[in-house]
Amino acid sequence: MTTDAAEDWKHWHEQRTLTVSAPHGPLALRGTHWIEDHPEGRIPDMPGRWTLDGGAVLLAAGESEGVLVAGRPLNGQVRLVADLGPAGEARVAYGERRFVVLVREGVWGVRDFDPASPARQAFRGIDATSYDPRWSVPGRFTPYGERRTVRVGNADGRERGLGLGGELAFTLDGRELTLQVTVQEDGSLWAVFGDSTSGHGSYRFRFLRPAAPDARGRTTVDFNRALLPPCAFADHFICPFPPPGNTLGAEIAAGERNLLR
Repeated sequence: MTTDAAEDWKHWHEQRTLTVSAPHGPLALRGTHWIEDHPEGRIPDMPGRWTLDGGAVLLAAGESEGVLVAGRPLNGQVRLVADLGPAGEARVAYGERRFVVLVREGVWGVRDFDPASPARQAFRGIDATSYDPRWSVPGRFTPYGERRTVRVGNADGRERGLGLGGELAFTLDGRELTLQVTVQEDGSLWAVFGDSTSGHGSYRFRFLRPAAPDARGRTTVDFNRALLPPCAFADHFICPFPPPGNTLGAEIAAGERNLLR
């Protein structure tokens, strides 16, 4: 059983490396630009004019600028709502680059994904600790009576709301621990956590994505699959920091730790 779990982890790690280093993966992000910071609509090193249009972004460009929207040259203007899919499937393209429209707490922006980004060219892999069964333990999820939102700092220096759906309790090395978690649309859980290795033996904080709990709230807490957040791969992501109570006193020497340099 342990051998199978170790093999599954190895495959997961290989797939993660491929995913983050994909042409439009997180390493390709060159910039996140907020439209309100560019009142004239001109974003440095990006074609077209980007302005706000109520609950959307208005992009205007001439055919000679080489902007494609849904595969067709843009000659005029188009109203864009937030992109929901991966960056590689974004509607707006400029050569190999993809421009992804996003909105955070009513503030609209656009991200520039470029396969030729310096971070992607310099990537040497992810430093991750090999599978160890001691880091995979049973957990029990207890939902809150209602969804809670806490204000937390983000990697870009701003503070934003983080929605929390409940508490995940587990025992690790004889210590009873808990994490506040977000419930995703598919029922799976997501936690932003720190530990005593954060900023030393590992990145300053990490993500954990336990599977959806069963009807009794049972799931597995597997720190072998602790993830580096997107901002570990590119400075232009706006990852949330751990909410209160999610900085564990334990040493979680497992999962993804840092980028290889």
